[in-house]
Amino acid sequence: MEEERLQKYIARCGVSSRRKAEEIILNGCVKVNGVVVTELGTKINPEKDVVLVDNKKISETGKFIYIKLYKPEGYVTTVKDQFGRKTVIDLININERIYPIGRLDYNTSGLLLLTNDGDLANKLMHPKYHIYKTYIAEVEGRISDEEIMRLKDGVKIEDYKTAPARVNLISVLGNSSIVQVSIYEGKNRQVRKMLDAVGHTVRTLKRISFGKINLDDLNPGSWVHLNEEEIKFLKGRQE
Repeated sequence: MEEERLQKYIARCGVSSRRKAEEIILNGCVKVNGVVVTELGTKINPEKDVVLVDNKKISETGKFIYIKLYKPEGYVTTVKDQFGRKTVIDLININERIYPIGRLDYNTSGLLLLTNDGDLANKLMHPKYHIYKTYIAEVEGRISDEEIMRLKDGVKIEDYKTAPARVNLISVLGNSSIVQVSIYEGKNRQVRKMLDAVGHTVRTLKRISFGKINLDDLNPGSWVHLNEEEIKFLKGRQE
């Protein structure tokens, strides 16, 4: 078997995403054949080398798991939280170790995907695949056609300009507006910052879809395994 990069092997074993695996290596938590390795360029032979993460031997998982969850507000999108807050993993009662694909912030609800397929997760989080994530936001104030066009064209946030977005005004209720926003980037709190940039503070935010995968009839806090068509869509994005 050909050699492969250590972080890719860790992800393939379902320990974490490849990006998180790089952090684990740099933090000195990985041993190869009994020796701590901290170089990201390290390559291993999966058939011969023994890899330990936190002193536990890892191996390729026999079965990949793909789950969609309706994340409620008040949960963090991590496996563990240093402040003891509730995490999305607390909502899913399975024995296998899984982790989220991307993030939703603490006060955002909606669709979240989780898996133990680290290689796929790493690829799906890359903006080059142009997977649109769609959100419904309630914002303060009456949003104008001009502001909608600015969001569609891309707005300046901190040190970058956002990519063109798909934006539709759903309704205006008193002094608030409901808008649908679809983006393929995934920067921290991006939708909130985009709407702030055109003068509208977000009151509530919910993600309703990830590409062709939707919330369907899930209720807050509930989850299901992805069906064959949904998995096929995800795997088709990495070709």
